[in-house]
Amino acid sequence: MAKATTRFVCQQCAHVEPKWAGRCPSCGEWNSLVEEAIRETKTLTAQIRAGGGSFSHMGAAQSRPRPITEIEISERQRQSTHIAEFDRVLGGGIVPGSLTLIGGEPGVGKSTLMSQLCGNLAAQYGTTLYISGEESVEQIKLRAVRLSALHSDLLLASETDIGVIASFVEQLKPKYLVIDSIQTMISPDVDSAPGTVSQVRAATSALAALAKGKRIPIFLVGHVTKEGAIAGPRVLEHMVDTVLYFEGDAHLTYRILRAVKNRFGSTDELGIFEMRSEGLVGVENPSAAFLAERPIGSPGSTVTATMEGSRALLVEVQALVAQSYLNSPRRVTNGVNRDRVALVLAVLEKRLGLTLANMDVFVSVAGGVRVEEPSADLAIALAVAGSFLDRPVGGNHVFLGEIGLSGEVRSCTQIEKRLREAAGLGFGGAILPQKNIGRESQGIGLELFGVETVRQAVERALLAPQANPAVKPAADV
Repeated sequence: MAKATTRFVCQQCAHVEPKWAGRCPSCGEWNSLVEEAIRETKTLTAQIRAGGGSFSHMGAAQSRPRPITEIEISERQRQSTHIAEFDRVLGGGIVPGSLTLIGGEPGVGKSTLMSQLCGNLAAQYGTTLYISGEESVEQIKLRAVRLSALHSDLLLASETDIGVIASFVEQLKPKYLVIDSIQTMISPDVDSAPGTVSQVRAATSALAALAKGKRIPIFLVGHVTKEGAIAGPRVLEHMVDTVLYFEGDAHLTYRILRAVKNRFGSTDELGIFEMRSEGLVGVENPSAAFLAERPIGSPGSTVTATMEGSRALLVEVQALVAQSYLNSPRRVTNGVNRDRVALVLAVLEKRLGLTLANMDVFVSVAGGVRVEEPSADLAIALAVAGSFLDRPVGGNHVFLGEIGLSGEVRSCTQIEKRLREAAGLGFGGAILPQKNIGRESQGIGLELFGVETVRQAVERALLAPQANPAVKPAADV
């Protein structure tokens, strides 16, 4: 029986089938199986490994099992990118031999960030190679001129063949390599079209061998699918050391860089940039930037402090409650988890008697930031209640606390950092969980009000219950 020379690979999950099917049996996606040829020649990855003498020797030596007590840990000397926000997300700088993937929507600023990065690295450390499969070298230079990223050690090439790029690295011996983008790269080992799972996997595998063998940090730029994940998601993300997502609305000035995978540092850190004519500029005081346009004394506007890694950020939470004329009132959220908002609305209706079932509710975090942690629950609840009652919430206070299903306000972590950030921006007080009132929260210069329930927070921030007929007395709940 003749050996099969083709196979069918799912472009969503990389599942392999010997024959075509309309639906992938692994991920269930329709029309995702693409025919690819099977080649039995020596792969480019194997050639790179064989050619990088020290890398081949290292692999053979480390393959033998050894006692853990005999293994020596080598210190990885990080190198700064001279972009403070970028270093923060990487965990302190670039690790030699690391493979970093940067994804984001078209137009968000990935190529701009990479051009600035290459200009800094070339000026500080030497030869930096920028490979583009989408733009000509003239286009890249025009952008570099605008960004003031010109340097004689910054080398440009427009190429898509991984084999040719490997030869460039062998000849030029660059200190850093940037590939823009990985979906345009072609590996000679695979006969499928560029951008397919097999091509992306083969190209990334070859580049990973190049990074580890030559100890060259490599940055890959990746496209994002309509679902918001990097194209070829799990296949690509599992092969690299660090995965960064560059987020932001093209119509807004702020961009956010966050890590979703980092073998050399934390994934909790956040980098915040402002898009200007001269390029991306790190925001030194993001809390002040996010609150710059906050309407003081407006109903439905509150401020909370959220932790992003080691940094506390003050963000504005806005809510609008309006009469609905639909059978199913709308619940629209932006920057917050919709399920968390639904939970808060249910607590407000059940525990405080606010009639929200026939209301459209819109909740948004201003500035394009996404708040994931539950400590913003109290700020959301007070913003919704303030908009429903058409009364402003204390404009000089911040609100912290997680809300439970019984209406209790639960404590939040790292309270001292949150309160110090609020005090530094001129806030005068904070409404927070009673359990957070203690030694860590004292002496910061804020007037603190501890609450145990949402009702107490609403009464403190808005009105006494007897003066507000929309809030039922405690005995009626």
